[in-house]
Amino acid sequence: MIDVTLKEMLEAGVHFGHQTKRWNPKMKRFIYGERNGIYILDLQQTVRRFRVAREFAKSVVRNRGSILFVGTKRQAQPIIQQEAQRCGMYFVTERWLGGMLTNLQTVRKSVERLNKIEEMMESGQISRLPKKEVAQLEKEHEKLASILNGIRGLSHLPAAIFVVDPKKEHIAVHEANRLGIPVIAMVDTNCDPDMIQFPIPSNDDAIRSIRLITAGIADAVLDGALESQVQKGREAAVSESSGDTREEEDSEKKSGDEA
Repeated sequence: MIDVTLKEMLEAGVHFGHQTKRWNPKMKRFIYGERNGIYILDLQQTVRRFRVAREFAKSVVRNRGSILFVGTKRQAQPIIQQEAQRCGMYFVTERWLGGMLTNLQTVRKSVERLNKIEEMMESGQISRLPKKEVAQLEKEHEKLASILNGIRGLSHLPAAIFVVDPKKEHIAVHEANRLGIPVIAMVDTNCDPDMIQFPIPSNDDAIRSIRLITAGIADAVLDGALESQVQKGREAAVSESSGDTREEEDSEKKSGDEA
């Protein structure tokens, strides 16, 4: 896992916070200073916190857990989807449905409904319905697909969530906190870091900043997945070796009994 340097963060504008009049005092410990009415984040802390967050993300996936990527603000949407898909994780880029975590089974029913409508479309069954009903189903499909496409395969709660702008995604953060699911998040100077287990002090508005941090988390996920595969291979080899040993012992015991 390649470290992101302080220089790369500076070039991406990770250090730029919000205007000084728009801030959360709880972020004071992460602020380096102020320039022209804008808070400047302490990138030394960002580098350290980012490293810790990435190691955690890697360990989650190494232990065969999943991470849900969340970012519904306009500039974060394409990046969240692209990076989550690149590392094989789930994502939410449209509206966060209340209960996506705390009431997952109800959300799964909505996914089943989406799948059923698509089956009707693919089989041609929908074409035999009245035009008004077809229009309603197409509208329902469009709405469900936009919200649920990124979590179709999410049958169990994720082991962690990664969030861009926890102030905007406060419902997702609240649900995760309620369930004891660790939150990794980009926290700008207007956020409450106390709700976040792995805060990454960073500019959550600039596209380059969002891309740099999100890609770094995705890279950590890929590293964790690779380590998990290696670990599974070792476990399989040990299991096979143990099976061979038992067969040899049984064979020797049988030979001894026959003698």
